[in-house]
Amino acid sequence: MSLTVVGTMAFDEIETPFGKSGKIIGGSATYIAWAASNFVQPINQVSVVGEDFPKAEMDALSAKGVALDGVQIKEGEKSFYWSGKYHMDMNTRDSLVTDLNVLADFQPVIPETYQGSEFLILGNLTPQVQMSVLDQLKERPRLIVMDTMNFWMEVALEDLLKVLKRVDVLMVNDGEARQLSGEYSLVKAARKILEMGPKYLIIKKGEHGALLFCDNHVFFAPAMPLDEVYDPTGAGDTFAGGFIGHLARTKDISFENMKTAIIVGSAMASFCVEKFGTERIRQVTKGEIAARIEQFVQLVNFDIDLV
Repeated sequence: MSLTVVGTMAFDEIETPFGKSGKIIGGSATYIAWAASNFVQPINQVSVVGEDFPKAEMDALSAKGVALDGVQIKEGEKSFYWSGKYHMDMNTRDSLVTDLNVLADFQPVIPETYQGSEFLILGNLTPQVQMSVLDQLKERPRLIVMDTMNFWMEVALEDLLKVLKRVDVLMVNDGEARQLSGEYSLVKAARKILEMGPKYLIIKKGEHGALLFCDNHVFFAPAMPLDEVYDPTGAGDTFAGGFIGHLARTKDISFENMKTAIIVGSAMASFCVEKFGTERIRQVTKGEIAARIEQFVQLVNFDIDLV
């Protein structure tokens, strides 16, 4: 049930209408690992940090079943840092500071102990780095999931399209799906993107849920209505962690089970936004996860008496 996670481990500083986080731990691989480790262990982490990244955070991940053999620690250098401010709708944000630091020349190395991993998720990194990971694998995983963003569509589209031919599942938000496809209709956009290589496409729509596409099949899952949304940072990565974690635990990569994985991912994302950073998802219990998933089931389940 091994799962390899490739992505960033970083510092974030976030301001929302509900407060300021100060400097906290973030990064795509961090969120994915915390979420996925509730369903499958070990998590084989591949990332890079500077000497400023707290050892306590590494120890906490290790205690959760995350293997850190693939995490490079660059002495004398600083970790990736991002600062952003969210608007009142919590769907739009302004990036205030982006310091790549160790990420600027990151060359991932897949340890021998990670070889043969059945599941792989490529967090949002340059397409060249994602391709480098795929090239290092001696055996293709059963399922490869990939995240990307609009920036790579603008500056590295050719490389991005090459990676798309080698993955099974692509995760993007609705704006990115429209940009990549050139289509406004998400159905038309999905059809075009699936022709680019991936078998499955997940379009994340934030507080409006997520869509799963495969061939002519479509599945929609709503987002959980919440009383409090403090910080949406990392919600998409937490969703991805829940999604791939469920698939790795069940070893079932059918469309039907992916529908369940979408619900699991949505449940995990709903915890993430309740507090700043990783604070909530690192505290969540198995019981809370099961109860939240049941809430989702009730949310989409209805009985109709035919007249």
